[in-house]
Amino acid sequence: MHRTVLAGLVALLVLPAHAAMPAPAVLDMQTIMADPDWIGHPVQSPYWSVDGRAIYYRVQRDGSPVRDLYRVDPATGKGGKLDPAAVAQADGPAVFDRDHTHAAFIRHGDVFVVDLASARRRQVTRTPEQESAPQFSADGRALQYRQGNHWYTYDLASGVSAPAAVLKFADDPHVEKPDTLRDHQRALFSTLRQLKADKDAVRAQQKVLEAADPGRAPEPFWLGDKITAVDTELSPDGRWMLLVTEPKDAPRGEAPKVIHYVTDSGYTEAKDARTYVGRKDPIPQSLLLLDLAKHATYNLDTAVLPGIKDDPLKALRAQAIAAREKAGDSAGAKALKAPKVRPVHIVSGENDGSGGGIVWSDDGSRLAIQLRAIDNKDRWIASVDFARHALVNQQRLHDDAWINWNFNDFGWLRDDRTLWYLSEQTGWSQLYVKPLDGKAKQLTADRFEISHPQLSEDGRWFYVRSNRVAPYSYDVYRVPVTGGELTRITHYQGMDQFALSPDGTQLAVLHSAPYVFDQLAVLPATGGTPRELTDTMKPAYMAHHWIAPQIVQVPSSHGAGAIYAKYYGPAHETDAPASRPAVIFVHGAGYTQDVTLGSTYYFREQMFHNRLVRKGYVVLDMDYRASEGYGRAWRTAIYRQMGHPELEDILDGKAWLVQHHGVDPKRVGIYGGSYGGFMTEMALLRAPGEFAAGAALRPPSDWVTYNAEYTSNILNDPQLDPEAYKTSSPIEYAANLKDPLLIEHGLIDDNVMTADSIRLYQRLIELHKKNFWISLYPLERHGFVHADSWYDEYRRIDELFDTWLAPNPPVR
Repeated sequence: MHRTVLAGLVALLVLPAHAAMPAPAVLDMQTIMADPDWIGHPVQSPYWSVDGRAIYYRVQRDGSPVRDLYRVDPATGKGGKLDPAAVAQADGPAVFDRDHTHAAFIRHGDVFVVDLASARRRQVTRTPEQESAPQFSADGRALQYRQGNHWYTYDLASGVSAPAAVLKFADDPHVEKPDTLRDHQRALFSTLRQLKADKDAVRAQQKVLEAADPGRAPEPFWLGDKITAVDTELSPDGRWMLLVTEPKDAPRGEAPKVIHYVTDSGYTEAKDARTYVGRKDPIPQSLLLLDLAKHATYNLDTAVLPGIKDDPLKALRAQAIAAREKAGDSAGAKALKAPKVRPVHIVSGENDGSGGGIVWSDDGSRLAIQLRAIDNKDRWIASVDFARHALVNQQRLHDDAWINWNFNDFGWLRDDRTLWYLSEQTGWSQLYVKPLDGKAKQLTADRFEISHPQLSEDGRWFYVRSNRVAPYSYDVYRVPVTGGELTRITHYQGMDQFALSPDGTQLAVLHSAPYVFDQLAVLPATGGTPRELTDTMKPAYMAHHWIAPQIVQVPSSHGAGAIYAKYYGPAHETDAPASRPAVIFVHGAGYTQDVTLGSTYYFREQMFHNRLVRKGYVVLDMDYRASEGYGRAWRTAIYRQMGHPELEDILDGKAWLVQHHGVDPKRVGIYGGSYGGFMTEMALLRAPGEFAAGAALRPPSDWVTYNAEYTSNILNDPQLDPEAYKTSSPIEYAANLKDPLLIEHGLIDDNVMTADSIRLYQRLIELHKKNFWISLYPLERHGFVHADSWYDEYRRIDELFDTWLAPNPPVR
């Protein structure tokens, strides 16, 4: 799409209802960074009522973290906020039995069941614990639910609730361990032998009575005291239970401390945070299959999975072991030896088919499990052969870099025999179906992403979210489960979530625009004109003539193709000075996408960018390599070299601004938070002289102090791949600093530790560097929440840019 046409379209999306309002004065920094009550709040967590006649959703209350519950009639658009009495009678997100005669949901942590014909509602539990994951039995006669890792079955006819299985993580007290002295005593004394026989007889009679009386609680499973349950999943037919376990006493690693200086008590308080990458071994997980009918336990051996005995890090491992042996560290070299069978994690999640690691078919006859190698290189989807009590691989996804965190959804078709799943095996997330004993069939294919698949109630269609039109444009599509055309259902270009009605005929959609938070609409599931149901934006905010971001393509000078970006500039470029300053904003998280036609997480930053433009700057916000939405190769380009491909893209963005928008190459600033702060530091330290100044907010400055879950995916383990950490950490390049650097960090940040910034600051002190500053915020964690902190943070950034990007900046 041509850029000017696209900009016009975005402008229409921005102010559909308030465009005629007079333009107020340019916002001051205090208003921009104030609590967002004056802006409005997004619609969140929509779901259908059990009868499909209403949609519930939540909106945050002004001046409060409380999110109120609302209800709206999709046919008329009438509705409103529910008072406490109405909330007590509201439905929760529901599940249905196969015949749609009953529905069940969780409200305030308790289970409710509804007879759909009579609309009669029954409360199943009333406990202080939190129940979850309701599901109907395969025959529709019972409702199953969990409390922690314990499962219960509620008989719909009798109203009796009972445990599906009793799990005891201890040794069976009725099973005697070998004891030579005890055996000697019994051999000597007949009375002891008789006491033993009497005890065994009572126990045997008890088991006979239990087997003959279905009204009794089931016999416990004694699982030993060496393991603990991470997750449990009950089959809908009640026959099987799968347990994900890990060693009970596995070392957890030392947790760093976060120091709280401003406290209610007045005393300094130290609290544990997460452990560092490489400072503990990830805990392997195992699978236990319980036969509830035969009261038997089976191990599901993961060694049968293809490739699980390979070592994807063989070359790096050999180098690391050789280095340890050369240094005389034989114990360290031995610790790096590859395991015979790679350990795995099972992605934990409720049995809802939305990315969790365990999914039963509706009739309970089949089970699929998603396993991920701890070294992050393989993902397996395996079924279970119940006759052999063994895993059967159905799909293996390998990546020399790392398996994605996203696009791992899978489940069963309505036939209870065919798997469906998402996979990046072609380089893009696409949708597949596979019979257990047949070949996989790809339902979608091209250079776009498929996510959030939902199966229609009749089992004929998949509804998905996709950016098929353009990387930045998201809508709902559908495709037949048998294969066929991928059909576009919505045309918002900024669609975020959707939910099918219980009968599958309607679609509730959350959609947004660059300056409009998520709003709720409903339309036919086959497509058509939507009915808008909400408008939670405030008139004072919508009255501003916000600058419509232009989505542009920056050519890569490194063979990466087009780098998509949002450009903020004056409405009439010819009226602007020929030589102007620019700011490049770098989004956080690394793997996220900020260049879209929907609303942005960075709404405050977006207003700040408007302010910068009105002061004479232009702003560029880029989806550099590692960003979401552009396929697997774009994501994994940073493997073992974080901050390198991304910096190439950012420098291409700077060159594009200079060439096309009259930007002075000596007056370009850069800033961002979290991963964006990391990239700001990498830009100043790896490309000195390219940027006039930079502001790094809550930046990871040394990846060896970040967590294992994120970092080891991209950089492997620091003991195994120290060079990747050295290559990727800003602190290793501290000697190169020559441009002004402002570091800002929350003091109680337990995600990126404040120590990261303080350690870099100390390094710069020791290197006798100039023009660097640090600003610390005693009551802020990783994501700032207090308006005063937001204001102070961005006041300093604003002053930094005004000072060093001016036509005649101070002498450095």
